[in-house]
Amino acid sequence: MMYWLYELREWLTAHQWISDDAALYKILNLFKYHTFRAGGAAVTAFVLSLVYGERLIRKLISLKIGQPIRTAEEVHKLYELHGKKAGTPTMGGILILGAIVLSTLLWAKWDNIMVWIVLFTTVGLGALGFRDDYLKISKKNSKGVSARTKLVWQTSVAVVAGFLFAYAVPEDNGITLRALYLPFVKDAVITDMHLFAVALFALIIVGSSNAVNLTDGLDGLATGCSLTTSIAYAVFGYVCGNARYSEYLGVAHNSLANELPIVAMALAGACLGFLWFNAHPAKMFMGDTGSLALGGCIATIAIGCKQEIVLALVGGVFVMEACSVILQVWSFKKRGKRIFRMAPIHHHFELGGWHENQVIVRFWVLSLLFAMLGLATLKLR
Repeated sequence: MMYWLYELREWLTAHQWISDDAALYKILNLFKYHTFRAGGAAVTAFVLSLVYGERLIRKLISLKIGQPIRTAEEVHKLYELHGKKAGTPTMGGILILGAIVLSTLLWAKWDNIMVWIVLFTTVGLGALGFRDDYLKISKKNSKGVSARTKLVWQTSVAVVAGFLFAYAVPEDNGITLRALYLPFVKDAVITDMHLFAVALFALIIVGSSNAVNLTDGLDGLATGCSLTTSIAYAVFGYVCGNARYSEYLGVAHNSLANELPIVAMALAGACLGFLWFNAHPAKMFMGDTGSLALGGCIATIAIGCKQEIVLALVGGVFVMEACSVILQVWSFKKRGKRIFRMAPIHHHFELGGWHENQVIVRFWVLSLLFAMLGLATLKLR
């Protein structure tokens, strides 16, 4: 929407209502640049989160929407650590979703299909998370939506998004999003994956959504890791959308990706604002409403700028969390033994004696390192 101010400048100049050296001309010209609008989206999302955060907390408390914690009979030691968090307002992901969507609509160009695919996926998975949180609260337990229903919903949203990426986004200079690019390799490994591209994109979206959901177990953990990941993908999106930089760095270029940094920075601003209330001790949890949506948003941005494979590195903390659960389940079923004290792995370190804040900050540091390593792949091609 703000881009229209730049178009207004063009109209005013064409009708000679303002000159090229007028102050208004220079101000309106700023809205042409993606970097300026990305910064504006980040600030807007952050401010929206701060302004409405306390109001949302009060509303959630008045509606008695508190987080259910697993009982002592289920996990005695974990309950000792987290039992005091029972009743903390949850479904705070509504704040993140609202900040991302409003900021993106305000600062991004509306004629960019990639923006709409990202928003569709984010809202679609956020709706699933909202349903899951609502059932947990209304039934006063930690089960929520059944695993089968959740997987069907996630897969449906992911397949639609994957199909749109593969076949609705036009080619740019002969490059299609159906091509497969790998880190450290300049040219496409596969120039056209056809329908396999839809399956790959759907797998990445579902996997990322669930990985962020598993990471959301400590105050601010998923929020902080999503923040560093989103900033990294704002850089990827800028490089991919810029013809000169993408050619110099050997990255697949798609001009439509130049709006993705705006969505990524809106996500970063929303996470930063939510962290204000979600930092330990948390005054509000994002719930599945936020975690499922964040994972889907990050994955679709990664796909749009053709850096979906690098997501395994940039989102290394999310991968660690997901893999720890997979390995734990596999080991217990096959060997009857657990690899970790508890999965996801952040609970393993908690039960090992690390204070919650130590786990959170150290995982944030790892997330930052993974993001920097991911960005380093831009030069190693």
